[in-house]
Amino acid sequence: MTAEVSRRGATGGAWLVARREIQDQSRDWRILAPILLLTLFFPLLMNFTARLAIDFVNRYGAPLIGDRLIPFLLMVVGFFPISISLVIALETFAGERERLSIEPLLVTPLTNLQLYTGKMIASLVAPVLAAYLGIFVYTAGLVLRIGWRPPPVLMGQVLLLTTAQALVMVSGAVVISSLTTSVRAANLLASFIIIPVAQLVILESLIMFWGRYEVLWLIVVGLLVTAVLLLRMGIHLFSREELLGRELDILSLRWIGKTLRKHFVAGARGWADWYGGLFRRSLAPSWPAVLLVGVILLAGFAVGVRLSASWPLPGELFNLAASEEVVRANLDALGFLRPEGWAWVFSNNVRAILLASVLGAFTFGVLGLVLLSVPLVILGYLAGNLAAAGASAATLMAALVLPHALFEIPAAILAGAAIVRWGMVVVSPAGGRSLGEHWLKGMAEWARLTIGLVLPLLALAALIEVFVTPVVALQVLFGG
Repeated sequence: MTAEVSRRGATGGAWLVARREIQDQSRDWRILAPILLLTLFFPLLMNFTARLAIDFVNRYGAPLIGDRLIPFLLMVVGFFPISISLVIALETFAGERERLSIEPLLVTPLTNLQLYTGKMIASLVAPVLAAYLGIFVYTAGLVLRIGWRPPPVLMGQVLLLTTAQALVMVSGAVVISSLTTSVRAANLLASFIIIPVAQLVILESLIMFWGRYEVLWLIVVGLLVTAVLLLRMGIHLFSREELLGRELDILSLRWIGKTLRKHFVAGARGWADWYGGLFRRSLAPSWPAVLLVGVILLAGFAVGVRLSASWPLPGELFNLAASEEVVRANLDALGFLRPEGWAWVFSNNVRAILLASVLGAFTFGVLGLVLLSVPLVILGYLAGNLAAAGASAATLMAALVLPHALFEIPAAILAGAAIVRWGMVVVSPAGGRSLGEHWLKGMAEWARLTIGLVLPLLALAALIEVFVTPVVALQVLFGG
């Protein structure tokens, strides 16, 4: 094998590994049987389901539902075979380690890149080809049974979605397999892959039922970017020395606590020194992420304005002729102008930041930014509707939002930057540290920014929102 690797070069080495893996898979009935079953039986079952659905909805005069159901089933037919790719990918390193067949492969002159890429290719080939075959079997059945032919653009979207989902699942599974010591541990961690992808399939089904097929292109792009990030992370983290030397996955709470404390304190000798280091060591490297989050939040506001033109609210909802007594009563019922109102607003904002942080930590910061941009989308939507109703949108938004937004939006931007940096640590160089320590360092940096800057800004914003914004709003609306 050594001579063959030298003769084939870098690309040939990866294909050599992939060929070896594919040959092993082709001899394993535990892999072939589910693939054949899902490729041949499942499309036939979906054809039968589609026929029943078309007959049912036509009977009650709702053919549009059937037209939207068929493309969804087309996507599902492609998804189920690629789910097998997750099982194959989880076996790549962890399975060979348990079977004691990984050592001969690791001592070959193959580079880490060749070995890792070859395993990736081998995990993709059979399931993706099976998914394509299942899609075409299902499509052929539709053509023969009900005469439905998918538009070429839709077929291209489904094939690209299937491929992109397989890339994401395999990339993540191979990373997990290379960092765990057993297939059991890899299978448990695989829930972090299969659950988000399953939720994505649900989202895609909703998009298809609404007929917004153009949005699928954005999902394809997002999946491909995610796959590239996962591939880069896996290649960077893969080390045959650590793979051979790792004996057991051990969770040490004491080590986790010491590591978090070390990076959180960062050698500071007091609160003044800690805050000085916060601006020098944590805030200064965050400016690219700050700019990115600022642009995303601004884009969210623009999206909200755009949505207000497509789905406007009834104009009577913006009738501001309510009496001052009614408005004051509503403010009092919500807890404004009272200390308990401050606690309610502040706790809600903190919960939102914590939820965005947890989601962002495991999604490269993406879901965290999505959650943070939702309030800006809502503000843009309201501003667009106010302008369409003939009200002074700028004046009203300045009165109702601007006082506390001067502190709340910077807090959201800083929180988003901290989330992005934490979520992206797994694809950045670890500098000699393990993945666990590198991830904990990112968590500590997130905690430094959140505790040192974000929470004080949110507390001040809640104080202004409860005690100042209502007074300004009453002055602008009623002149007193």
